[in-house]
Amino acid sequence: NGGGMNGTSTMMDFLEEPLPGVGTYEDFNTIDWVREKSRDRDRHREITNRSKESTWALLHSVSDAFSGWLLMLLIGLLAGSLAGLIDISAHWMTDLKEGVCLAGFWFNHEHCCWKSNTTFTDRDKCPEWKSWSQLILGHGEGAFAYILNYFMYVIWALMFSLLAVLLVKGFAPYACGSGIPEIKTILSGFIIRGYLGKWTLVIKTITLVLAVSSGLSLGKEGPLVHVACCCGNILCHLFTKYRKNEAKRREVLSAAAGGGGARGFWGALGGVLFSLEEVSYYFPLKTLWRSFFAALVAAFTLRSINPFGNSRLVLFYVEFHMPWHLLELVPFILLGIFGGLWGAFFIRSNIAWCRRRKTTQLGKYPVLEVFVVTAITAILAFPNEYTRMSTSELISELFNDCGILDSSQLCEYVNDFNSTKGDDLPDRAAGPGVYTAMWQLALALIMKVFITIFTFGMKVPSGLFIPSMAVGAIAGRQVGTAVTRSQSDLRRAVLAGGVTRMTVSLVVIMFELTGGLEYIVPLMAAAMTSKWVADAIGREGIYDAHIRLNGYPFLEAKEEFSHKTRAMDVMRPRKNDPPLTVITQDSMTVEDVETIVTKTTYSGYPVVVSRASQRLVGFVLRRDLIISIENARKKQDGIVSTSVICFTDYCPPLPPSSPSVLKLRSILDLSPFTVTDETPMEIVVDIFRKLGLRQCLVTHNGKLLGIITKKDVLKHIAQMANQDPNSILFN
Repeated sequence: NGGGMNGTSTMMDFLEEPLPGVGTYEDFNTIDWVREKSRDRDRHREITNRSKESTWALLHSVSDAFSGWLLMLLIGLLAGSLAGLIDISAHWMTDLKEGVCLAGFWFNHEHCCWKSNTTFTDRDKCPEWKSWSQLILGHGEGAFAYILNYFMYVIWALMFSLLAVLLVKGFAPYACGSGIPEIKTILSGFIIRGYLGKWTLVIKTITLVLAVSSGLSLGKEGPLVHVACCCGNILCHLFTKYRKNEAKRREVLSAAAGGGGARGFWGALGGVLFSLEEVSYYFPLKTLWRSFFAALVAAFTLRSINPFGNSRLVLFYVEFHMPWHLLELVPFILLGIFGGLWGAFFIRSNIAWCRRRKTTQLGKYPVLEVFVVTAITAILAFPNEYTRMSTSELISELFNDCGILDSSQLCEYVNDFNSTKGDDLPDRAAGPGVYTAMWQLALALIMKVFITIFTFGMKVPSGLFIPSMAVGAIAGRQVGTAVTRSQSDLRRAVLAGGVTRMTVSLVVIMFELTGGLEYIVPLMAAAMTSKWVADAIGREGIYDAHIRLNGYPFLEAKEEFSHKTRAMDVMRPRKNDPPLTVITQDSMTVEDVETIVTKTTYSGYPVVVSRASQRLVGFVLRRDLIISIENARKKQDGIVSTSVICFTDYCPPLPPSSPSVLKLRSILDLSPFTVTDETPMEIVVDIFRKLGLRQCLVTHNGKLLGIITKKDVLKHIAQMANQDPNSILFN
């Protein structure tokens, strides 16, 4: 009895109050969705119960419920402000490559001519805007002036791109690329510390402006999703329920992903659908409405900051003169086939190039790569007016609805006064300008198709939607001109469906960009055809392909697992492997546990009654064990290497001379997910997908046999698909 009383008196539940760090996760680990959702339910239940006790507690309950909407408002305001700043800066710096405004160097070409008080015939040649040859030589005509403008264009492009890659390399390596593959992985539960941090946000914003302004074949829509998610992650720290719960934070990030770059109602809706269809892993109904709210706030904030960026609430407005006819679906479908073929070609070529970059010496010289690609792009782009202009301006030019007074080469039709066909331009004969424009567009198409392969994936911020849209717009304009129909009928068809495999969200985004509600059915036909053709060649979209290339532990919810394997075929330990590392519930000392933690790298350990019985008690995380033992040694008297660790409510009696017992039941997961050894892997994979599990324990008649981790599942899926299972790089 004395021994029992002494044992009880020296026991202490060290974790009666939560310790800092317990319940958190290390870098490059997966969160426990089940535990995070359970903790949030407990928190919400406690707040609800307390709200009945006092007025202050009731107000706290109301503020807690409203905090999600307030957070969405702040995210929308910040993301929209940054998007507006990026738009304005990129437009000005793009025009800076060709000249400067004498009325104020801070004006871009368009705004400079708007402010002109003199009359001029060509909309692009106002007296206040001077090219570099006019500024330096005093005139803009002649071979030397052309060479000087050419030289300045290339120099500015190189300066912008080099500054971008040096900033990324020196301050925020995570600021490169589009960010969408990594965001998809993060939203699935993976931890990448710093990817959505403050430095990444600052450097991504600055370098995105520089990369777009350099004239590289890239866009800013994908990186704007990354920027919006950075805003969401940073602002989450203002609210306790999002700061301390990784699952709740991912709800916010899913909502924020839908608000990046939205410009109006349809843009907000398209962004939400994009987040739902392409990015998000967990998207409950309340997140849908909050995402739409954040996207609307971001859109109207962007319009408030940059009201003159476009004259309408759409980027590339198209005016429709006539309704489409059923027969016209044929060229739309043909464009969809072309888009699917190009999408599949682009994905395979880009992944092959990126893999070569990772596995050869080329990947060690990102600055040199950016320099070479920028130099080639600028040298090839300047002679052709359709590649010299920015990609957004090119698309706007292609979407331009030809009028009688339009001076564009694309609208140079012969004015036959004896014709009885009226003023409808497509009924007139094409002039020499149209044929010149078609050749230039053909060269621009070839350049865009190939140069984008080498651009996407470099160590600068780079989006893919606008370059894909440019390729599709060029092809659509050429087809539209070839069939001598209205110039606005066909040129909106885009190739993004073949690259990203988006469908509904792509059509809604296209409606936002063009205002073309009447042509939603033909656009949907083109997008679906593009997706079907690309899927027939390869199932992976560009973002999924980059996830697999980088070895991120992303379990795709859209793919089906149809192989007839069982849990025992995948679990560890396998045959001839060492036995499973376990911790007993009340018979191991601090030194024993520390030895296990030191000699292994596992993220957690099963807790059993005894090594002989192997009866499962629960599961404890490695990080929680380390933090708890370290803090107990510092703050709890009597905890030494020989102290027994107890994971139960009642520990066995110890001799009076025994050191204090360290009771760690609070960090033990008493309900780990288990399956039997005969469970089909088809069911196991489905469980991992839908519950977001980190690991699952395998039992036989209640006896612990092994463990299956998310990494084991991913490796097994890769092996069944005849892929390298060791390509899964992270724990």
